[in-house]
Amino acid sequence: MSINEFVEKYQRQRCHTNALKWDALEERFGEADLLPLWVADMEFATPETVTQALTKRIQHGVFGYSLVDDQYFDTYLDWQQRHENTPFQRNWLSFSTGVVQALYDLVDCFTQEGEAVMIQRPVYYPFSNAIKDKKRRLVNSPLVNVDGKYQMNLKDFEDKIVENQVKLFILCSPHNPVGRVWTEQELADVLAICQKYQVLVIADEIHSDFIMPNHQFISAISVQQGAYLDQLIVLNAPSKTFNLASLLNSHIWIPNEKLRKQYRLWASKNRQTESSMLGQVAAQAAYATGDEWLRSLIEVIYTNYQTISQRLASEAPKIKVGQLEGTYLLWLDLRQVLNGQDIKTLVQDKAKLAVDFGSWFDEESKGFIRLNLATTPAIINQAIDQLVASL
Repeated sequence: MSINEFVEKYQRQRCHTNALKWDALEERFGEADLLPLWVADMEFATPETVTQALTKRIQHGVFGYSLVDDQYFDTYLDWQQRHENTPFQRNWLSFSTGVVQALYDLVDCFTQEGEAVMIQRPVYYPFSNAIKDKKRRLVNSPLVNVDGKYQMNLKDFEDKIVENQVKLFILCSPHNPVGRVWTEQELADVLAICQKYQVLVIADEIHSDFIMPNHQFISAISVQQGAYLDQLIVLNAPSKTFNLASLLNSHIWIPNEKLRKQYRLWASKNRQTESSMLGQVAAQAAYATGDEWLRSLIEVIYTNYQTISQRLASEAPKIKVGQLEGTYLLWLDLRQVLNGQDIKTLVQDKAKLAVDFGSWFDEESKGFIRLNLATTPAIINQAIDQLVASL
């Protein structure tokens, strides 16, 4: 399916549908007339097979307590074998209503108030929120920006673990917002340090299906043939891949039996929530049939990335475009075009764009913004027009 065919077939008008991205602009940004490129969801409908599966289940008309379909894991494993080949096992799996909720729960389960939890900023801001809201001590080992490509500082990472007696590390892989797809060696280096100091690792891999050409995603589970499974918990979900966030279905994978028992005991006392039957129906259909849909969507995202890169290189070369290896979120460095202006003045007040500002991810990233590329090429070109005009 061509890009134009995909956009024509799956694009949906989301304004006035109670869409957070479009209908909460005044509430979140103070202005309703902005072009929304912020929260990470899409202007595209999920595959028709998902809608059909949901419709069939809805027509049954009963939405009582439900079991997880026995075929759910097998369908997901087939998807994995076709895409990432991560060797998940059925008994590792627990469900949550979302990756963010799972983060809060796991921080609560595996650390105590006052203990240190490490992240690598700039990073998805709910990581920080979970640590602070649960009254843990936030430790940051910042990523290093090398000509727009971010790297881990392993010496700083190890030093901070020792100095702060870090108990838990939250890894973002692929990384939101800087777009890195970590290599197996990079992952092995950081996991080995965590193993050395008995630091538990939670790997948020929710963007693992969005890998750009010439890059390969390696799950933390697969690193060095599973060498780090005993200290590892992996989170992922169909919600980003298939635009299903409001169906409240995500995965918690805990390979180590002792950790798994600890979490399930904690959940039995603190998380008495039923699994999302409709979320699992949608996910199972998507994993069974969504391959072509996802391939076409990634083509749209990569084309949008190329459009921004090429147009800004020509029309606003002082804006530095981050290297997009994975996710559908693009990190832009506007520091050289601010000329003393506040970034909100330039991007929101003048360009009329609703974006995720860099300061939301890290105070050191005030001159950056994050753009959502999971939208139509027309919206991307409009955003560039408005941004360039604001300069």
